[in-house]
Amino acid sequence: MQQRTRRILAGTIAAAAVTTSMTACRGGANADDSSGTPKVSIMVGGIDKVIYLPAKLTEQLGYFKDAGVDVDLKTEPSGASAENVMLAGQVDGVVGFYDHTITLQAQDKCTESVVQFAKVPGEAEVVSTKAAAVSGAADFKGKKLGVTSPGSSTDYLTQYLATKNGTDTSAYTTVTAGAGSTFIAALQNGGIDAGMTTDPTIATAVDKGLGKVLIDMRTEEGTQAALGGLYPAASLYMTCDYVKKNPKTVQKLADAFVKTMTWISTHSAAEIAAKMPQDYAGGDPALYEQSIKDSSPMFTTDGKMPDGGPETVLDVLGTFSDTVKAKKDTIDLSKTYTTEFVDAAK
Repeated sequence: MQQRTRRILAGTIAAAAVTTSMTACRGGANADDSSGTPKVSIMVGGIDKVIYLPAKLTEQLGYFKDAGVDVDLKTEPSGASAENVMLAGQVDGVVGFYDHTITLQAQDKCTESVVQFAKVPGEAEVVSTKAAAVSGAADFKGKKLGVTSPGSSTDYLTQYLATKNGTDTSAYTTVTAGAGSTFIAALQNGGIDAGMTTDPTIATAVDKGLGKVLIDMRTEEGTQAALGGLYPAASLYMTCDYVKKNPKTVQKLADAFVKTMTWISTHSAAEIAAKMPQDYAGGDPALYEQSIKDSSPMFTTDGKMPDGGPETVLDVLGTFSDTVKAKKDTIDLSKTYTTEFVDAAK
């Protein structure tokens, strides 16, 4: 119960931080008005995560330069942190989960996905090999379940899976496990019995014999089975104000990213891995390549929002996010994403 109280308190503090940060938000610079190559800063919610691979890959392929835009990629450990930095006016956009645009609309803040990288979460529930009697979400009761952070997409999806399978969210303990080394350590030292994470953390946990995939949402089939529909996740989203003021710059970003999505769909995991910075492989190139192979089915080929996807996301958030639940019936999904720029992409 103490852990649950801490989680609720953390969510309240995070919400307050968002509200406070908005007072400093100036709607972003007018990049379209600048002479020469427009400069854009983008915060990535974990730049070395495979779910957000298109961001760095676009830079590596030189597609930002080809499109005529100067992009500064920054990184934060979680999507929620990245979102707050954008709302504070410190960056122009975020590469993070689409579901943030819905949560923010419920807070009367307008943001929209302008390029959709993934049609599914690209995540998996990984169960510790030491955990007894956990064969599905129905066995979450009494367990310690890891999420990236309270109020994150991994948190809401964990709640959805638990409830859908008959386990109340108060029946398990939520643990902030992060991703990468912190998630692996939590599995190793018994800090969590299971947790939701992404590649290459998934591949590392399995390779080390620390965990096995329990629920796989890296594919359309696995996501449909777990959630009952597609759940568009990784995307480039920006404030509506920035998009309105800078359509030429946003178009250049879309041109670059759509080109990357097409490139990913026509190249092997080995070819993709070869283009990424060597340190992203964490000293194990073969394992990194495998993680890309396992996760690549999540990506769109054209940067477009999948049909029915926003409705699935709203269903999840409208059930478990107190913020969205209160406004679920008034959420206008058409204002949370646009296909205008990907439709016009070169």
